[in-house]
Amino acid sequence: MAPEFVLETRGLTKEFRGFTAVDSVDLRVQQGHIHALIGPNGAGKTTVFNLLTKFLTPTRGEILYFGKPITAMKSNEIARLGLVRSFQISAVFGHMSVRDNVRVALQRQQGNSFHFWKSARCLDELNERADQLLAEVDLLGFADTLTIELPYGRKRALELATTLALDPKVLLLDEPTQGMGHEDVDMVVGLVRRAAVGRTVVMVEHNLSVVSRLCDRITVLARGAILAEGDYAAMSAHPQVREAYLGSEAAALEEAHA
Repeated sequence: MAPEFVLETRGLTKEFRGFTAVDSVDLRVQQGHIHALIGPNGAGKTTVFNLLTKFLTPTRGEILYFGKPITAMKSNEIARLGLVRSFQISAVFGHMSVRDNVRVALQRQQGNSFHFWKSARCLDELNERADQLLAEVDLLGFADTLTIELPYGRKRALELATTLALDPKVLLLDEPTQGMGHEDVDMVVGLVRRAAVGRTVVMVEHNLSVVSRLCDRITVLARGAILAEGDYAAMSAHPQVREAYLGSEAAALEEAHA
């Protein structure tokens, strides 16, 4: 029998020298959903995300992936299982072409190491798949461009392509639209929606308009604990959620839902 949840935490807790940053979080992510973690500043979103991707070790609690415990595994080990994180930092090589960045990621997915001194012909067999991935994120026309020359929004698209090259089952996106103008935000929303086909996505995102447009389910954190959970309509009307956001952020919740 298949597990009900793709990704689940039970009593997930993280303490830093007596300060509880994440407090007994029970998160349940359903297969095929785009699931957002939101909350006011200091709510513990980033810490939960770092625990899920094993950049931090929990003080207590358990993390399950397709019903199997992964709490003791390292970040590179869970990535090989298909739980892959993107948009944490720039993960592309600026002085390589856009296509070469994707080919390197594809070689990683095959379990091989990339050696800069080898002939480019060693990677030519990966061109077809690389170009397919670039087409998915609307970058095929930039394939031979040096990555350093790409506009910011296009670099984020390339990061998504290199992540998809690792063939993720669950894609973890860390603030995918951070620092973007409206045009780039719209582009990335479309890319995430496309990347989510046949996959599960978990994202931390401050832009509530993006959350309202993309997400099937939302977990709202406050002071390290789950405050509420549901779809965007329910969360934007939830009195405790609105109180937690206060002022302009509460107005943004309502505006995004309008």
